[in-house]
Amino acid sequence: MTVRNPVHALRSRVGHQVFLKIAGPDGDAARLRVHDTPGPRWFPPGSPIRRVHADVTTFVGGLRALLLQSLHPLAMAGVAGHSGYRGDPWGRLARTSTFLAFTTFGAESDALRMVQMVRDTHEKVRGTAPDGREYDAGDPHLLTWVHIAEADSFLAAHQRYGERPLTPEQADEYVAQSGEVARRLGAVDVPTTTAELATALDAYRPELHATAAALDTARFLLREPPLPQVARPPYALLASGAVALLPAWARSELDLDRWTTRSFGPTAGALATHGIRWLMGSADRRASTVDDQSSARDLDETSSR
Repeated sequence: MTVRNPVHALRSRVGHQVFLKIAGPDGDAARLRVHDTPGPRWFPPGSPIRRVHADVTTFVGGLRALLLQSLHPLAMAGVAGHSGYRGDPWGRLARTSTFLAFTTFGAESDALRMVQMVRDTHEKVRGTAPDGREYDAGDPHLLTWVHIAEADSFLAAHQRYGERPLTPEQADEYVAQSGEVARRLGAVDVPTTTAELATALDAYRPELHATAAALDTARFLLREPPLPQVARPPYALLASGAVALLPAWARSELDLDRWTTRSFGPTAGALATHGIRWLMGSADRRASTVDDQSSARDLDETSSR
């Protein structure tokens, strides 16, 4: 008779609860479909995009991306008017994480389906911003901004808090691979290297400033998170790590530039990611399991021909 270690059991149970909070109530079914559906994938095992998106640093990077993206008034108007980020923040997070999972690890057919679903949703997100300008979520210029902020954030979080930071060459490959998905969504002039990513971010700088909606979003995400009290201290560490990774001008725009965050935010972010990684397991271990499954699938398909 095997006696299960109670610490391991608790770790597994809590880690699974964290996973379902991020992936949504259908997370287990989606995970099975992502990894068990046969067919070619967009990105091969071991590729930089798989390494980055498998790591728990995406939690930090995702929060940083939301804060950075909010600084474009038209992008923020679309979010405030259509996404329900206050009414259903966890639903929005689950949809985003599901999209990343399918496009990074899933079969090509499912990845294409997810891209089309997002494009269809963007067709409905149109309106007028508080400053009188019209916005359209399908606008290639806005799509490129959303992608740039996301790619820069995931990469920054991985390089600062990841298990195995990418080499400069691998970081360039990550930018190029994430750009492939962005182009399928309709983005244009997508960066393919870290240098191009930095240049693109600077090019958007004149368009960026904190609107009332952006400040409200930052307040909601950082000071009023929809979490039980027991979960707020570890979330505060994660949030501090995300804010510390923002460019200084972005922290200033969002009224988040505090010496405490600059001084202790990186340590807080490292503690948060170490804790989540302990609960959910090593990204390398998870990725190797997926890669082994993919290799077995490929061998079976080859043998059947």
